[in-house]
Amino acid sequence: MTYLTGFHAIEERIKSSKAKGLSCGPLLVAKAGPRAKEIVTLAVNSKIRLERTGTFELDGLAPDNRGIALQVEDDSGSAEISLENFLTGLENSDSRDTLVLILDEITDPHNYGAILRCCDQFAVDLVISRNRRNAKHAAVISQTSAGAVSWVPQAETPNLVRAAEDLKEAGFWIYGADMEGEAVYKTKLNGRIALVLGGEGSGISRLLRERCDGFVGIPSSGRIDSLNVSVAAGVLLYEVKRQRDR
Repeated sequence: MTYLTGFHAIEERIKSSKAKGLSCGPLLVAKAGPRAKEIVTLAVNSKIRLERTGTFELDGLAPDNRGIALQVEDDSGSAEISLENFLTGLENSDSRDTLVLILDEITDPHNYGAILRCCDQFAVDLVISRNRRNAKHAAVISQTSAGAVSWVPQAETPNLVRAAEDLKEAGFWIYGADMEGEAVYKTKLNGRIALVLGGEGSGISRLLRERCDGFVGIPSSGRIDSLNVSVAAGVLLYEVKRQRDR
């Protein structure tokens, strides 16, 4: 069992669960300041059960709580979809622009959550990661993403290379993020695009690199090697959105 403690994470999980007809809760309440009271009201209106509990007891269950915690199933609430269903949906869509993000071994849950928050802000249509080997710390991811994990569509797969091949067959161009790649603002990123982000330290795996149609980089003047992967994700995704909004 997992307990969400961040205000944004709890709020977005309640909203998304209601929108999808899913269940969550109870909401454990030890003490409620003004912000927590707003969430209690939202929970009541969403017909989520409240449980009053002592501060000591809640600290034992959810050490990082701020007076409230939402009990959820470990992976419940994430916007999961299969890649097959996603591609089938595209066949019936009139949208010309589609953006997919492939995460290759992003193991730090804080990075994973921060990336999902960027995906929500910049309208990523799907995030693909390797099942069983990506960041699986639901509470940390939900809190770091400020609840975006409940909204951003995600697909897990045992084989990212095969997923890239399926995307290419569906008309996607695959671009890997690389320090030595072409400046991202010089690359045309309209249409069906998939960006690949490599893991912290390891980068993009060899077989997945071989499936990339090109590589994009972020010109910089820093003295250290590169940007944090979640920061790089925000910069790259912003550029895609900037081009598409012109």
